[in-house]
Amino acid sequence: MGTPFWEMLCIRELSSLVSSCKPFNAMNTRIRIFAVLLLASTSAFAANPRHPERSFWLPDAYFAQVGAAEKATNAYTVGATWNWNWNRRFRFGLVTGYTEATVGRWETEINGGQDSNWFTQVGITPVLRLYPPLGDNRWFAEVGIGANYISPAYQTDGKRFSTEFNFGDHAAFGRILGDHRQASVALRIQHFSNGGIDAPNPGENFAQLRYSHQF
Repeated sequence: MGTPFWEMLCIRELSSLVSSCKPFNAMNTRIRIFAVLLLASTSAFAANPRHPERSFWLPDAYFAQVGAAEKATNAYTVGATWNWNWNRRFRFGLVTGYTEATVGRWETEINGGQDSNWFTQVGITPVLRLYPPLGDNRWFAEVGIGANYISPAYQTDGKRFSTEFNFGDHAAFGRILGDHRQASVALRIQHFSNGGIDAPNPGENFAQLRYSHQF
């Protein structure tokens, strides 16, 4: 069987990104990686039904997540994930993926802690996950780039986003839990910014803890 079109596209795009990662290309880099991951997830879903007896729209897992940023901002997030019907085994481990949908609420202190503002975040993110060939095959690492809508535009005492649309990039590591691998816990670092669409674009970084479970 030949290499699927989207995999060849991923290889070509990622190779080109390595040689073109310059500050003024930051927005294009994010858009291109997001587009490649989105294409990968679409192709993986379209290949074959993940579970023929289940509805296409039924998630494979649900999660709850808490996070904190450097500017006195806390984030509370829930969401769902859909596993891709795709995986590849390499010398460095097994690579697979999933797509997640999130809804979150951010609270940040303003006026020196006297008041607070609330923001709503909605996002969709294609994610690549790696299971390295170590131990009991329960540890994993992952990366993803997603599209997010944050309303109203995020603002703290020290920074202000210029757009409600933002990218969300994350890296994480975690462990599968349970006798039937029905749960997982992960530590994540996620960066939100608009990729240079408009200025100012200070970005915000969150440290996050996520718990996921299959029902």
